[in-house]
Amino acid sequence: MQSLPRIIAAGCLLALCSMPALDRAAPRAETRTPDVLLTTMERELHRAQSELAKQDPAPYFLSYAVHDQSLATAAATQGSLLSSFHTHARTADVIVRVGSPALDNTHEESRASAISSGVIPLADDAAAISQVLWQLTYSEYRRASQAFLNVKTTNQVNAREEDTSPDFSSETSQTHTDYRGPGPVEDEQALQAMVRRYSLGFAKYPYVYHSAVTVMVQGVVTHFVSTEGARIVVPKATVRLVIEATTQADDGMQLMRVETFQPETFDQLPGDAEIAGSVAKMAADLKALRAAPLAEPYDGPALLSGRSAAVLFHEVLGHRLEGHRQRGEKEGQTFTKKINQPVLPEFLDVTDDPTERNWQGVSLAGAYEYDDEGVPAGRVAVVQKGVLKNFLMSRMPIKGFDKSNGHGRAQPGLMPTGRQGNLLVTSSRSVKDADLRQKLIDEVKQQGKPYGLYFEDIEGGFTLTQRAMPQAFEVLPVLVWRVYADGRPDELVRGVDIVGTPLAAMTRILLTGEKTEVFNGMCGAESGSIPVSAVSPAMLFSEIEVQKRAHSLDRPPILPPPGFDAAESKDAAKTGGRP
Repeated sequence: MQSLPRIIAAGCLLALCSMPALDRAAPRAETRTPDVLLTTMERELHRAQSELAKQDPAPYFLSYAVHDQSLATAAATQGSLLSSFHTHARTADVIVRVGSPALDNTHEESRASAISSGVIPLADDAAAISQVLWQLTYSEYRRASQAFLNVKTTNQVNAREEDTSPDFSSETSQTHTDYRGPGPVEDEQALQAMVRRYSLGFAKYPYVYHSAVTVMVQGVVTHFVSTEGARIVVPKATVRLVIEATTQADDGMQLMRVETFQPETFDQLPGDAEIAGSVAKMAADLKALRAAPLAEPYDGPALLSGRSAAVLFHEVLGHRLEGHRQRGEKEGQTFTKKINQPVLPEFLDVTDDPTERNWQGVSLAGAYEYDDEGVPAGRVAVVQKGVLKNFLMSRMPIKGFDKSNGHGRAQPGLMPTGRQGNLLVTSSRSVKDADLRQKLIDEVKQQGKPYGLYFEDIEGGFTLTQRAMPQAFEVLPVLVWRVYADGRPDELVRGVDIVGTPLAAMTRILLTGEKTEVFNGMCGAESGSIPVSAVSPAMLFSEIEVQKRAHSLDRPPILPPPGFDAAESKDAAKTGGRP
């Protein structure tokens, strides 16, 4: 998951989506008004298939996906509105594959040649919709045909690839029409009032230099048809409330805290009292971080909270188990040839299950019914008792794995690849969470270290998977404590990042706690930004390496913030609020 999306990295943010409950009334697939959009898509698809079959080269696969999206969002700072809008849009993705499943225009670096996207009319006007689909299809066919010629030429002159798997897998076509819908988007004025009210809470903290509260309510209905016979209509809803605040230490380091909420429905968002408590806690954390000493490079025992461990697993293990990373001459292929070999301690199991909507009462952002290639979401046991068993597969086969397991995911406009959904880490070697701190101290003493580190919270991370770069990862914590072996009080430190390489890092886990925690995030990679979740218990590591975080040397503002004089600001920084 990448908080800092990189071209060759995968990464995640804490600003998160949830999967709110849809309208669970009985499906109206057979009794509703005929679906003009779906019927038009099917008719135009079959017409294109028939006409383009006369061309050379002829496409062997076409699909249309239309995303009908309603979105309402509002953002505010200091009690004043920053932005607010309510939109309704339909976008279409047209995919054309030319050649054959064994070799087509998507091969290697030409994958993006298979998709073209555009905006289609909002009204159920069959003629207007057909016109746009016709234009997109012909334009995409030209791209795909040219790309296929280039692929064939390159394939003839280059050396034989190590993995000669086909470019497209054979799957059973699906028919599923769910018209329950995500329900109406929340009233824009209600969202405005909410963010104004919550953002005003930071106004009394002069050392909080920037703050914002953002709420988003989104409903999407996706229609998908293909020449294989797929006919799918699925709704999806997302709700998120993001509260963020930043400050700056005297040495110029930027410090940030983010809290997110993702209930089942908009009505289940926290009440004013809980939000006010979160705002006060965030402000107190920033005050403490401003005064905290800089951390030093360290290599030794460390304890990660469940959220921190979840992010670590997403970055270090999860991205390297995505199917498309196991083939291609540029990928590092860290775990490609480790099937049926130990990759984790034997007491750990890892499963990716997008069919799981919540975990112990917490909504999981990575849940979905069908992936973006029309394949049903599937539960995949990737690691069992520490042994690697499977990969997260799209319809791009790899050696030994020729079928999708429902993990082909992408944001609209991009080609799906094998991606994580809900990564679930469970343990058979756990201790009570109350005992973990003492276990850390015991390990610190055994190694003769003066202290260990406790990672309480994180803001995200990223990982590098291509072989041209170091096979490394970086996780970005925000609350880190030194836990001293001699009994001194724990000490908050700042400016530290967890770094390492996957094969080494995953062997250092000693035991886990009992309680699991959920990390919900937006993960960016080749196929765009998608919602994901990771679940993990707290974990004790015999060794974690950290490095100093780069930061600006810009001084904090010289002038006190408006409404505070210099003396007031100084006093407020000491007490945590307005004097």
